[in-house]
Parts: sequence; structure tokens; C-alpha cells
Amino acid sequence: MNITVKIKRFDPEKDDAARWESYSVEADKMDRALDVLMDIKWHHDGSLTFRKSCAHGVCGSDAMKINGENKLACSVLLQDLVKEGGTLTFEPLPAASVIKDLVVDQSGFFEKYRAVMPWLINDSPAPEKERYQSAEDHEIIEEATKCILCGACTHSCPSTWADPDYLGPAALLKAYRYVFDTRDEESEERLKIVDSPNGLWKCYTIFNCVQACPKEIDITRWLSALKRKAVTTRF
Repeated sequence: MNITVKIKRFDPEKDDAARWESYSVEADKMDRALDVLMDIKWHHDGSLTFRKSCAHGVCGSDAMKINGENKLACSVLLQDLVKEGGTLTFEPLPAASVIKDLVVDQSGFFEKYRAVMPWLINDSPAPEKERYQSAEDHEIIEEATKCILCGACTHSCPSTWADPDYLGPAALLKAYRYVFDTRDEESEERLKIVDSPNGLWKCYTIFNCVQACPKEIDITRWLSALKRKAVTTRF
């Protein structure tokens, strides 16, 4: 099918502000949004810049705004985005500085991620084989472990748009994953980090993060559990 592709472009070496550029593209309805971008880069304009790596919804690097919603370009099909003769739009993720075209600066995002200590902390003597966790205990955190750190949720959050210091749903979800991990010994320290002016209480349960998550994680549900844990824990 023939479609029009509009991409919000920005080259810091040439542009004073972002601009829209349009391309006429022939594509198959079963192509992914990422396939369209690669076709434009290979056959229309080699200067187009975007991130991609695995192209299979695992690395999270090609998160961007597609038709007004944060998505993974490699995980959505044209048939679900545009009809014959229609227009498909691409923009960089909101609430982030644009480096070039669809590439945004993720340094702030990962700084917030590191702030919640996203690793297992256990200073007890190591067992001979592994730190055992029952299937029931793992089920509590299993969905949260599916996060691929694409940033789609955080960059869809109005609290992030309003306050660049807000930790954001991705970092808070990672905090949940370790606070509720029965093998971890620093849950209270993490709770002190997220129970802060820039933490949990700027989550207003708007559910944008749930809608944006390409892994269909019920982020708001787990952040609500983290809130309950924070208010019932005495430091």
C-alpha cells in the first residue's frame, strides 16, 4: 500500500527548531513501523537518525512516538496504524532533549533508574547453589521483571512532563521489583528513596504508563502496591 510518512526531524547542526518532513512510501500492511523507517533511511534519506538494535521487542531501543502514542517501532504493524493512502507519523519521545531526529537523550532516564539501586542486595553468606525463591514469591515480582527499560512509560507520564526530577514509572517499577523480592535485604533503603518529594507521591494513577508499556505491564497496580508498602513501613 502507498502511505505518507511524516517524521519530526531535527539536526542540531542545521536546524534552529524541529521541522516536519514527509515521504511517500510503498509498504506492505504486515511491515512493522521500524521497517518503514529503515526503508526511508536506505532508499529516501540516509541522514534520518533513529535508534534500533534487536528489532524484536527485547532491547527497547526503538521507543518513539508513533501516531501520537509512545510505542516500540519494531513491535507494531502497519495494518494497525494506517490505511491505504493514509498518513503515519513519527516523533521523538516527549519530555526529553532531542539529540537528532528520533533520538533523545536518555541519560536522565538512566540516572533515575540507578537512583533506586536496581540490583539484588544480600550480604548474607552465599549458599552453595543459589538464593532460593519459591514460585509463589517470584509470582509477586514476575511481571515487573519483564520491563525492558524502553522509557515509553516514563515519557508518557504527565508528572514527568511537568517535573523533570520525578523518578518516573520505569524507575519506580524497578524499585517495586526489588522491594518485593524476598531475597533482597535493602527494601527499607529503597523505600526511603522512593518515599520522597520526587518519588511515589507524584504518581497520580493516570494510567498513561500502562497504556504505553509494550510489554503490557500493569505498572500502576505495582506502584500502588509500593505506595501501600511505603505507608506501612516504619523506618
